[in-house]
Amino acid sequence: MLIGPPGVGKSTAGEKLAEMLSTTFRDTDADIEAQSGKPVADIFIDDGEAAFRELERAAATRAISQPDGVVALGSGAILDDQVAEVLAKRAQAVVYLAADFTTVAKRAGLDRPRVVLPGNPRGRLRAMLDQRHPRYEALATITVQADDTADPAELAAEIAARLSDFRNGVLPDSAFRNEGQDVP
Repeated sequence: MLIGPPGVGKSTAGEKLAEMLSTTFRDTDADIEAQSGKPVADIFIDDGEAAFRELERAAATRAISQPDGVVALGSGAILDDQVAEVLAKRAQAVVYLAADFTTVAKRAGLDRPRVVLPGNPRGRLRAMLDQRHPRYEALATITVQADDTADPAELAAEIAARLSDFRNGVLPDSAFRNEGQDVP
């Protein structure tokens, strides 16, 4: 299970990881697009964020319940308490692909100075990352830095190595993430 902000490589590295592990790959945003017949961005515009979040909850819950394969969750799925609860109880590893603001802004096309855009997209991106980071950390059993130096194949190899360690009992500090505490 791959979680993290938009643009960190959940889909691209996830596909390569699935190939490396000889298993299936599933992207919940792609599931939503297939079900609705339109891109995620159009769902936000046409139907609103609340409608998208309902579709996301259903897609994420279905994907998490699958016993095998690599799953890339949409970046905001972890905000839903039901999704976070199901994810926290999952026996398999949850990999947080972490990246700093500069990396995420660059991948979102918000890295260049430009005329001030209404709504301050860089400020909204920073607020989104600040809001989601604690939940990503709380849910993760493994954290992998997905900075600009990691291409998808390298990132997939790093995830595979960390998953191997996890399966062999080499537990990261975050393996004890929910012991005696609630997910934020």
